Amino acid sequence: MHSVIAHHFWDRPGGGELVMASIAHAMARSGYQPVLTSLSDFEPRKYLDWFGIDISSYPRISMGIKLRSFGLYMRLLVWYPVKIALRRYSPGIIFIDSPTYKPLINDLRRKNIKLFEYIHFPLDLSFRRKYASLGYYYTEDQYMAERYTRFPLNVYAWLYSKLFDKFARENPFQVSTAVLTNSHWTASIIRMAFNEDPIVLNPPLPPNSPITSNNKSFNERRPYVVMVGRYAEEKRYHWVLENIVPKLIKEVPQARVVIMGSAGTSTSESYYNYLVKTALRSGLRVGTSASHILNANVILMKNVPRQEMINLLDESRVFLHATINEHWGIAVAEAMARGLPVVVHKSGGAWSDLALNGEVGLGYEGVDEAVDALAKLMTDSRAWSNYSMRSLDRVRDITFDKFVDKLAELVRKIL
Repeated sequence: MHSVIAHHFWDRPGGGELVMASIAHAMARSGYQPVLTSLSDFEPRKYLDWFGIDISSYPRISMGIKLRSFGLYMRLLVWYPVKIALRRYSPGIIFIDSPTYKPLINDLRRKNIKLFEYIHFPLDLSFRRKYASLGYYYTEDQYMAERYTRFPLNVYAWLYSKLFDKFARENPFQVSTAVLTNSHWTASIIRMAFNEDPIVLNPPLPPNSPITSNNKSFNERRPYVVMVGRYAEEKRYHWVLENIVPKLIKEVPQARVVIMGSAGTSTSESYYNYLVKTALRSGLRVGTSASHILNANVILMKNVPRQEMINLLDESRVFLHATINEHWGIAVAEAMARGLPVVVHKSGGAWSDLALNGEVGLGYEGVDEAVDALAKLMTDSRAWSNYSMRSLDRVRDITFDKFVDKLAELVRKIL
């Protein structure tokens, strides 16, 4: 029997792509041949480089869209290639991670197809005004507002909110066989909206981000604070450059902040250039490669090869995550796998499920709290060793093999 793994845009190394590729692998292990559906063309072989996951043997259906922008709008049509897959393969199971599958519901019921919806974050709360009172509407939630409250993206989001209802299902629990999500924090948000609890299945570590077996000690590492993630406003690198770095280097003069991000679109390139100007305006010395670290306060690196990224994680002392209401935080998990203590905002899945509300990592709300946490981990070897050990213990529960086994067992139980 076939299974459809439906995702709107496979052609980037993001957390959503990691989850869906992992789901495909789990379904193959369960005996359901995965069929990958997409709005855009993509090259499956890239997944070996990005994540260490081989999806190249799975059949795929793509609509051939070549745009790398308009990701939200592409979600509106995520159902269309699924329709083609229904005719061509007659699948028994669909996994989908967008809520915009209303045009599929009649087919699901008529053909008795089981649909599993994986919710990275309930977009209903972001784009349906009836949920605005919950505080996550795109103009209010800090994760969304960083990106969508200024022209022209405010117009982009406003129009999307008008189109959303035409394609989005109403209540996922009424049409899905099972609803899954990435963290207990996201689960609590879903419950606020729909008054039911989804199944929490934390995303896995990528297979090519192994848990270190040779964790470098405090003294073997350098006084670097490292950040990883695509160059996008919601990552709040600008906030770090304007507020955190100037105070941190006063507390720890030898500190360096290393940011490694992907910049594959004009929007991300524009944001990267803005960061360079912001750092210079803040009186910081800026470098753009690892060779500049000794002579700069901040190093802004683009599209860093994975091995170089791992090497820098292994050399650094602390990982900082600045996003508010991050739904999960795969970069945080990857840093923990290299033995790094983490400092994250006290919100979202990174705080609830990775830092475990302070049990595993340190959290902050304001600038001073963040600087104090970073300075402590950069100068106190005993505290550093304690949190480094806790990071490694936590990520042993979210390996790729454990994710695949948990999902395969879940599918067997439900079906």
